[in-house]
Amino acid sequence: MVLKNYYKILDLETSHVSIEEIKIAYRQAAKKYHPDVNIGDSLAEEKIKDINEAYRTLSVPASKRKYDRIWNSHFNKEKKAFTGAERKGALLNMFLGNVGQEEKQTSSKQKKHSTKGEDVETQITVSLQEAFFGMEKTLSIRTQDGKTRKITVNIPQGIQNGEKIRLIGQGKLSEDGGKNGDLLINIKIEDNHKFKLKNQDLYTNLLLTPWEAALGARVTINSIDDETKIYIPQGTQSGEKIKIPNKGYKNSSGKRGDLIAEIRIVVPKQLSKEEKGLFEKLKDLSTFTPRNDKI
Repeated sequence: MVLKNYYKILDLETSHVSIEEIKIAYRQAAKKYHPDVNIGDSLAEEKIKDINEAYRTLSVPASKRKYDRIWNSHFNKEKKAFTGAERKGALLNMFLGNVGQEEKQTSSKQKKHSTKGEDVETQITVSLQEAFFGMEKTLSIRTQDGKTRKITVNIPQGIQNGEKIRLIGQGKLSEDGGKNGDLLINIKIEDNHKFKLKNQDLYTNLLLTPWEAALGARVTINSIDDETKIYIPQGTQSGEKIKIPNKGYKNSSGKRGDLIAEIRIVVPKQLSKEEKGLFEKLKDLSTFTPRNDKI
């Protein structure tokens, strides 16, 4: 199977592009190679097929991320992807024989002797909200000559903790005219005071009053992107966990994990005279003693 370089097909120099930039590049490429403009040009017909195929894959965020992972794994193994025009050119060379073969061999040897620049790896920390909703982040990278250059990185929605973003050609320069190295950005998602991320689930604390826990209640709980009402069963204990499905973090395919709410029963630090009287009355009436409870 030949892996096509969809970004090159759309005349994009890097995979670090937004969906809107992909749409613009597609419209320009489709206009340039449209059959009505290139009548009888078989290469243009092949090109427009590749353009449409590239757009179908890259215009959907989920399939774009999947393609990028596959491409990066092949790229690391120094496998080469061909566009439709390049495959056509390869077929023409087969039929034309060894025309210019010596020149091609010389060029090939030169390419083999050139080495790719070193990859540069760094790590950035993003908040849960930034990772969940996606964002653009500007990095300051120090170049080989000691200067600093700024790079804007698009953090896609639902990026995974520990996932790497590869910026092709943004690493160190080759010393003998080869390709530049790549910049690998390791993503670290930072928990906040409200949510903790474990795999695709989000963990949070749900604070209840003693009477809500004892009598049961319907309460509102906030997730990372909205709020929902849940029922608290009568007699709920501190430390119990309640699972709210599909309110957690996203996985690589866009599906949501769960929101896990751990119950924390909170008593008031200050009581009014009436509240204190009610608690004293409850103390006299109740026979419940948790320290002697054998259940």
